[in-house]
Amino acid sequence: MKKMFLFGLLAIYAWAISAQTSGKVTTPPKETSDPATKLVLDKMRTKYEGYKTMDAEFSVTMEMPQQPKEVQKGKLLQKGAKYRVDVNEQSMISDGKSLWLILPKNKEVQINNAADANDDESLMSPQSIFRIYLRKDFIYAITNEFAQGKRVVQEIEFKPTDKYSEYSKLRLTLDKKTQEFIEFKAFGKDGSRYTLVMTKLTPNLPLTDASFTFNKANYPGYHIEDLRE
Repeated sequence: MKKMFLFGLLAIYAWAISAQTSGKVTTPPKETSDPATKLVLDKMRTKYEGYKTMDAEFSVTMEMPQQPKEVQKGKLLQKGAKYRVDVNEQSMISDGKSLWLILPKNKEVQINNAADANDDESLMSPQSIFRIYLRKDFIYAITNEFAQGKRVVQEIEFKPTDKYSEYSKLRLTLDKKTQEFIEFKAFGKDGSRYTLVMTKLTPNLPLTDASFTFNKANYPGYHIEDLRE
């Protein structure tokens, strides 16, 4: 569960992780994804993967039954396969080869191998949010289109093909004209809701590799656990 909390975004991917680790066999879907919707998602992915760097701010809202709503704000820096995410006093730093998870409350640093940014099955990188539709464990289609202020937005719903998934559906909201990411929401079968909103994005800023390097000297007294294989 700790991995799902990394930078807040991964709470949205919990359904996919649980499907992979549940030990259940996914039943082949009787329905298929809408080809026209795939073209929209292809354009979105091409847009964001075309940026040399990204400096983004986001919020994640977590709603649990009979619990107060919790909102976390975070910041993302990305340069190719390298990235840094800071949210809720936790940080993830990746130089493209290794991934450092920094947990200040525990004074602990965990080191893992970085996921392949081009692996469509990976959920452990910011790029995965723009590739999630390429996974084989759900089907998707545009289900709604409406005006929101001066823009027209499209809602795309993803339905897990595994009946044992903890999530009933996902919903991605895009700007129809620009293919800009607006919101991503996960609906848990237990009544929980996770909503990711990108509040600000500045592409192609000059970012040095130092932004994606872990410096042990900055974390005196931390226990460092190397889990790399």
